[in-house]
Amino acid sequence: MTADNALKQYTSNDTFLRTLNLDGSDASAKREEIAEYFNFTFDRYESLFETLKSDKAFYEKSIPLRHPLMFYFGHTATFFVNKMLLAGLIDKRVDPVFESMFAVGVDEMSWDDLNEDHYDWPTVEEVKAYRQKVKVMINKVIRQAPLKLPINWENPWWSIIMGIEHEQIHLETSSVLIRQQQLEWVKPHHAWRPFAESGNAPKNSLVTIPAGKVSLGKSFNDPIYGWDNEYGQHESDISEFQAAKYLVSNEEFLAFVEADGYLNDAYWEEEGLHWRQFTKAEYPTFWIKTAKGWQCRLMTEVVDMPWDWPVDVNYHEAKAFCNWKAQETDTPVRLPTEDEWYRIYDFSGVEELTQQQANANIHLDYAASSCPVDQFQHGDMFDVIGNVWQWTETPIYPFDGFKVHPIYDDFTTPTYDGQHNIIKGGSWISTGNETRRSSRYAFRKHFFQHAGFRYVVSDAEIKQYSSNYETDKMLSQYAECHYGDEYFNVANFPKSLANLALEAIGDNPKTKALDIGCSVGRASFELAQHFDKVTGIDFSARLINLGVQMADQCVIRYTIADEGDLVHYKERRLDELGLEDVAGKIEFLQGDACNLKPMFTGYDLILASNILDRLYNPSLFLTSIHERLNHGGVLVLASPYTWLEEHTEREAWVGGFKKDGESFTTLDGLKQLLEPHFDLVSEPKDMPFVIRETSRKFQHTVSQVTVWKRKA
Repeated sequence: MTADNALKQYTSNDTFLRTLNLDGSDASAKREEIAEYFNFTFDRYESLFETLKSDKAFYEKSIPLRHPLMFYFGHTATFFVNKMLLAGLIDKRVDPVFESMFAVGVDEMSWDDLNEDHYDWPTVEEVKAYRQKVKVMINKVIRQAPLKLPINWENPWWSIIMGIEHEQIHLETSSVLIRQQQLEWVKPHHAWRPFAESGNAPKNSLVTIPAGKVSLGKSFNDPIYGWDNEYGQHESDISEFQAAKYLVSNEEFLAFVEADGYLNDAYWEEEGLHWRQFTKAEYPTFWIKTAKGWQCRLMTEVVDMPWDWPVDVNYHEAKAFCNWKAQETDTPVRLPTEDEWYRIYDFSGVEELTQQQANANIHLDYAASSCPVDQFQHGDMFDVIGNVWQWTETPIYPFDGFKVHPIYDDFTTPTYDGQHNIIKGGSWISTGNETRRSSRYAFRKHFFQHAGFRYVVSDAEIKQYSSNYETDKMLSQYAECHYGDEYFNVANFPKSLANLALEAIGDNPKTKALDIGCSVGRASFELAQHFDKVTGIDFSARLINLGVQMADQCVIRYTIADEGDLVHYKERRLDELGLEDVAGKIEFLQGDACNLKPMFTGYDLILASNILDRLYNPSLFLTSIHERLNHGGVLVLASPYTWLEEHTEREAWVGGFKKDGESFTTLDGLKQLLEPHFDLVSEPKDMPFVIRETSRKFQHTVSQVTVWKRKA
């Protein structure tokens, strides 16, 4: 069967909808486009979960590092609600319980960071009903909400497009988890059928890519939706190099496996070697070794090994293959950089997808699997886009002019850590924004994401780009509050709070301390002078990253606003603060104070600073916090009691309202919730703090501090 004939059986007259042009002048027509795009994506996402054979498959984890599939089934609907609330398109939740449960996902920080969370998950039917309520709500908003074109970052409707594109991402990530689910719990589905064609893989060869310049970055008036990391400017001059004509096929990768590539430590980078030793991997994860020969696990079935399909591997495996091939050929073989991938893209003449069927195995235009690596030609290359994502050597970083979007400030910034490598080109299931030339996605190197690779041969040095982003105003304000100057004779708040906590604990044991709401970490460093170990936890990965940077590098650099566009440049070092010897005793982690993992327990001191009135369920936090504290341990709470419905539903406020006709303060609520397990050991104390906004504008706030001792 010829390549063209092989594709005919997968070709239909209907192609999946592409990401929208958000410009225009006809608001009514744009409503119809958005409604069609939303409903199409919402329904297709639900159809993916029809590949699960029974309800049990929703609740059993595919891999220990992630939530069960039930979470992802509900998560995308909750995301719509949360972002539309922040944007002001809606003013109330659909289901507050579900929107707490399905809000925060899991980004495995390491392959051995097993997720031990336990949730009282609802039934499948309950989540289906919830999703339908959300669908009805969104369609109503699309029909009735005021719409002014174009839809840009500042437009509230951006939150709807963001929700659609977010669901497109989870269409792919959920398919990976389904592929990792036990085979007995999944089933083939007519809408998710794989390619059937396979044969011998073509022999790979090298194509010379001439030198050239790449220009990257979207402008903020671009009419097509983008994630924050796509915006800004970046240019680079690329020297001539050679690139593999084809993606590395299963057959080409087999040579590495048969050469004992998984057993030879010399081919593996340090992190990759640790991963391989921990997982005891001997061949790719989706390969199955049987008495009848090699087989391959697809999303819902196992097939004889398709040798001419691209191999699915993580970065560590791709890198080890390149190191092996470099030794075998005595040439500088490696993965391409992000800039080199763009040079390949431009050289090959690939164009953005239109409404016509793609000349690439992408956007689910053909089938629900990879296909032969010589199926789709792009100039002198094959599969420049599509089939599988392609690992690069480049850790993701911000372009010049990068900004975080105010309603999703944690989309990219947690990945600016030098440990998330960029993948390019999209896979067979990449849809919407994922298919765009400008898209930038990055994952941990041990991650599996329908990703493979092509190699390049180049002597060029790999450029490293800084991922620092401490010019962000909010981060800089917190950095200055924690590590900077004092203003109006108000003492440093986190240091003063840590000192008060140390005074309260007195001569009691000082083995472990927990700093919840640690922000950028100053109190954690202060406590570490006296405790053997301190854990700092905050909901915002952006804030934690600054504490991690201070612990790792013992220095942070940031700007503070003067007036208008003028700034002052500041540097703060641990040795200047007398804290240079304590960094090794601190760990900073992202976490939800209302849903901490069971491992966070056995503390002698818990400090919770200015988070109480920002929690979605403060009563849950207060009534369960004793479980994490040793008997006789001390809990220190600080809060200005600034209750706002945008953070906490009014019914969940601890105080600040009338009860039975009388004023019921937050202190009254604290006593009511904490006294079953705690004694209030001293009178509440007011403690001020100052946030510097500009040289002439400051926020002056007073927190009330209460100290509690857990009853024996």
